Amino acid sequence: MARRKSQTLTEVELEFMQEIWRAGEVTTEDIMDALRRKGRRLTDGSVRKVLSILETKGYLSRRREGRSFRYWAKVPKAQASRSMVLDLVKRAFGGSAALMVAALVDSDAVSPDDLARIKQLIARREKEEQQ
Repeated sequence: MARRKSQTLTEVELEFMQEIWRAGEVTTEDIMDALRRKGRRLTDGSVRKVLSILETKGYLSRRREGRSFRYWAKVPKAQASRSMVLDLVKRAFGGSAALMVAALVDSDAVSPDDLARIKQLIARREKEEQQ
């Protein structure tokens, strides 16, 4: 059975998008240079393939510039992050945000500063719900 095509970003796609969100607009060469600085070496064809997938998924737009293309994000970083979190909640926690939060709070991933910020966010949300 064929694997379902996911609209959620893969690890490599997210790596590309992080660079695009940071830079605003990029060329294939810009992505290759940014990845090379991080110790990743991808061929021109591989980079073009990932950019094509991101465009097909609706994350990127492009325009021709001479013999190449310039790419920019169609989806803001915050929107993509929310989408990935909601996908994780659905797939890994059966749709329960409470189970996901419990898993995070029970781990070492949440610092005291993070916990204080989470409490502020919950208080703000509860206040909004009461209005």
